[in-house]
Amino acid sequence: MYNESFIPVFAHRGASAYALENSFKAFEKALELGANGIELDIQLSKEGIPVVYHDPQLSRLVGSNKLVNDCTIAELQSFKLGKPWRRFFSSYRIPTFEAVLAWANKHQLPLNIELKSTILDNQDALVQLLQGLKLPAGSHFSSFHYELLEVVKRHAPQHETALIATKKLKWDLLSDYKAIDCVHMHKKYYKPRYLEACVASAKTCRFYAIDGSEKFLTNPHTSVVGWITDFPDKVIHVQLRQ
Repeated sequence: MYNESFIPVFAHRGASAYALENSFKAFEKALELGANGIELDIQLSKEGIPVVYHDPQLSRLVGSNKLVNDCTIAELQSFKLGKPWRRFFSSYRIPTFEAVLAWANKHQLPLNIELKSTILDNQDALVQLLQGLKLPAGSHFSSFHYELLEVVKRHAPQHETALIATKKLKWDLLSDYKAIDCVHMHKKYYKPRYLEACVASAKTCRFYAIDGSEKFLTNPHTSVVGWITDFPDKVIHVQLRQ
């Protein structure tokens, strides 16, 4: 189906342009659209159970002022998710990572697992998660927090890790980031300076906020191993059109 230059497409929080982010409906839609993987976010409940939710606060999708890690798993799964005017009738709930992983393994769909801020205060929960963890081939961990990726490499070095770039990243010292294999970047970083830094440090890269309009999709740099997008169908279509 795919040509040799095809770069795997990861659906950002599932096919989030078409269904509520980080929901089973968004993940199933991504699978339907032909996505090669799913990007999702992991926070921790009060007990340290991994759940799939982006924000540390519940205000945006739940309408509560509580923090995710101040709520028990039972509380989190009782909340209805959605935009304010739709939430009352919503069937969306916060999924556990365990449930999403079982679904992904069933379909052998790779996961880009972003480790979020609530894990910083309970790194033992991450260590516990890593023990005996079986992921679909092509899965990897990503985070803005380098120390969490160090935990992954220390306890489960077989898993690929990716640091999400910010302005603070020291590109000239990229080789010193021993705990990462890859750099995830906003598409505004698709420039020779950053691409060449990845090559020089023997690291690959993936780009997010891709929408299918980017000219570089048809002639990707050799260091690129993934696109992360809300529109997996559009990005796949552009690549197959070559």
